[in-house]
Amino acid sequence: MERLKKYAASSSPPGKVSVCYFFTMHHYPSRTCLCSPKDIMLIGLALVGVARVVLKKGKTQLFKDGSPMVYSGAVDRIIGRPPPRTGDIVLVADGAEKPIGWGMYNSVSMFCVRLMQLEEEATRDLSCALNMEKLLETRINEAIELRKSLGLPSASTNAFRLVNSEGDRLSGLIVDVFGDVAVIASSAAWVEKYKPEVEASVGRIDEINYINWRPSSEVLKEEGLDASNYKERDPSICPQRTKVTENGIFYAISLEGQKTGFYADQRENRQFISTISDGQRVLDMFCYSGGVDSSLPAVELAKENIVLNNMDPGRITFLREDASEFMKGALSRNESWDIVILDPPKLAPRKKALQNASGMYRNLNSLAMQLTKRGGLLMTCSCSGAMTQSGMFLRILQASCTLLGAASAAGRKITILREAGAACDHPIDPSYSEGKYLSNILLRVL
Repeated sequence: MERLKKYAASSSPPGKVSVCYFFTMHHYPSRTCLCSPKDIMLIGLALVGVARVVLKKGKTQLFKDGSPMVYSGAVDRIIGRPPPRTGDIVLVADGAEKPIGWGMYNSVSMFCVRLMQLEEEATRDLSCALNMEKLLETRINEAIELRKSLGLPSASTNAFRLVNSEGDRLSGLIVDVFGDVAVIASSAAWVEKYKPEVEASVGRIDEINYINWRPSSEVLKEEGLDASNYKERDPSICPQRTKVTENGIFYAISLEGQKTGFYADQRENRQFISTISDGQRVLDMFCYSGGVDSSLPAVELAKENIVLNNMDPGRITFLREDASEFMKGALSRNESWDIVILDPPKLAPRKKALQNASGMYRNLNSLAMQLTKRGGLLMTCSCSGAMTQSGMFLRILQASCTLLGAASAAGRKITILREAGAACDHPIDPSYSEGKYLSNILLRVL
């Protein structure tokens, strides 16, 4: 194995510090290489035999500008013998084979490399360069500090997102904190490879007593991993249920429930709707934790929340029913509500599903608008990234795919009062718009 020794030159000019890096190679015991920090990635990686993923002509600037995902279509060739394997650290280089950064490689995924550092950052802080364990620790600590600056956790809220994939510069890793439980959602091969290191970094957080590892099986299949190998949650290590507080409201959470067990992304939107709903008649569709939902466990969990918060059960009705069928039935009975909340599941998981999803969104919103009293409010949501990123949720293009189309079908007029997305503990990398998935729009319906 090659060894790297670092020496600080004592003969630096005033005000400057020169750093010398001497590489001792077993194949060339008498040769040393002197380089400056800006060259350290190129020479260091060449000496330790890390493979290089060379980009096609014209593709480099996109990644220099910060895009964290190197798609296979952007790759010209791979230099390295033996070739890199899934989960290996690789160098990403321009057409002249000059390194621009490093990341985690996948031989089968459409995401060939998930960039972790660009060259400038890596040479500025050599402790993390090519060291995934150290980088994990650093990035998770940065995520903790960011949440603290946002007031999370607090006496009134202990359910929040700690790591938000690309938004926290750890593509493929999600960490949600629910009190003393951390739920880790893995959607990348490198996360599975570094599972012990991820758990160790999260486990060092003082408030965390339990860790629940939840691999995203369908996504990991696309990463080339066999989801059947994953073990179920060990009840002796992590509880099945927990209780959290959000803005002073208690919620029971099933750690085997949807996603990580709780939708912390809607926290600020729930807080907003609570400020305008007092004394109003409210209909909550696709609720997960209140109102109308097709899932019996979700409805039963919602009923528990009434008890937790010492609320009058006579004021709230829970129904297990298909949302579309319920709304059609309510229309036939001439029912209406002051406020309607519409938060369906992801209807367009990919761009190719947009056309079909547009029709479904139109129909659902048309029904919801007809159930909203004239002058009432409709809070309508889409968690389909393809829908949000395309702008189709509000775009005035054609009746089959816009909210205005839904309003026309419902015989109503609408005005937009508020547009929002995920809560601020779900940061988005501006170089990776795919991280923006949630649309939450408040409409006045006339």
